Amino acid sequence: MQTHISKLSLTDFRNYSGVTLALRPGSVVFTGDNGAGKTNLLEAISLLTPGRGLRRAGYGEIARNGSAGFAVHAHVEGPLGDCEIGTGTAGGAGGETGRKIRINGATARSADEMLDWLRVTWLTPAMDQLFSGPPGDRRRFLDRLVLATDPGHGQRALDYEKAMRGRNRLLLEESRDGGWFDAIEAQMAETGSAIAAARVETIRLLSAMIERLPDTGPFPRATVTVTGTLEDRLGMSPAIEVEEAFRALLAENRWRDRAAGRTLDGPHRSDLLVRHTPKDMPAELCSTGEQKALLVGIVLSHARLCGEVFGAVPILLLDEVAAHLDAGRRSGLFQILEDLNCQAFMTGTDPVLFSALQDKAQFLTVAGGTARETR
Repeated sequence: MQTHISKLSLTDFRNYSGVTLALRPGSVVFTGDNGAGKTNLLEAISLLTPGRGLRRAGYGEIARNGSAGFAVHAHVEGPLGDCEIGTGTAGGAGGETGRKIRINGATARSADEMLDWLRVTWLTPAMDQLFSGPPGDRRRFLDRLVLATDPGHGQRALDYEKAMRGRNRLLLEESRDGGWFDAIEAQMAETGSAIAAARVETIRLLSAMIERLPDTGPFPRATVTVTGTLEDRLGMSPAIEVEEAFRALLAENRWRDRAAGRTLDGPHRSDLLVRHTPKDMPAELCSTGEQKALLVGIVLSHARLCGEVFGAVPILLLDEVAAHLDAGRRSGLFQILEDLNCQAFMTGTDPVLFSALQDKAQFLTVAGGTARETR
């Protein structure tokens, strides 16, 4: 059964003072002029999953000008039944209070509880430079894919970051307290090796799914690998040995990290490597169109993986996805989305790009802080 959002309500969110949309399963297309607020709607949906959303914006930026906070509410229908999810902020100094999450009327203990009801994955124009950009962008992209298959990944990442901040603070203070270092580094080794193992497993499953793609498909096959201090060792040693080796490495390199003022080894330095398989070429050397096609292909293969292995295809947010695809690839994309049986939200300025979806998708025109269904 498809997981889908049947109703979405926004209050004081970006350019929306208040709007409620009745949504249908399958493809949903938002069209309108640049700046009308199409991406804002996708951003609101992206906040129905852990993290800072597809723009990684501060909550003060998200709240509409002059408002004390924002709210997003969704009615979700899926295999586990119906669910009400609400999230937002009440404002505060600088508008940067933490956001609250309520599920079926009860306050959630953590954002991870939303993953019990839906998963969300996205593509935005800002990701077009993913392969040639900094490694941090690729790590976040990979970790978002991992989170859709392993809900515990987010908490492990938070625990690792917290421990690393503690170690970095000791380094900057030039502390020589070996006991504190030992305790923090043990936690970093445990959570860090678990993070790396989850990444390696997701890449293994994703690679197997990509390998099943037809040679003549609309999107080229990609060879995907993850490399890093821990990920590289996991292919050669048991996880417990990798964890102990990382703990020893952190202890050995305290002097070097103290000079640098930060931790220089760990999963926070890993990278996702992608190659265009038919051309046997690094993705960063491919044309812009080829990079876009590779990225779309990876996201679609991951969605198929989630559906086949874990029984739930993520809701897909595809911002301006059709603008840089030729007619053949657009047609291929729409057919794959139909085959996946997923709810996919797409945006564009030109409705003609989505003409192949007439009578197959729900169309809404976005303008002036409203979104009205186009009959």
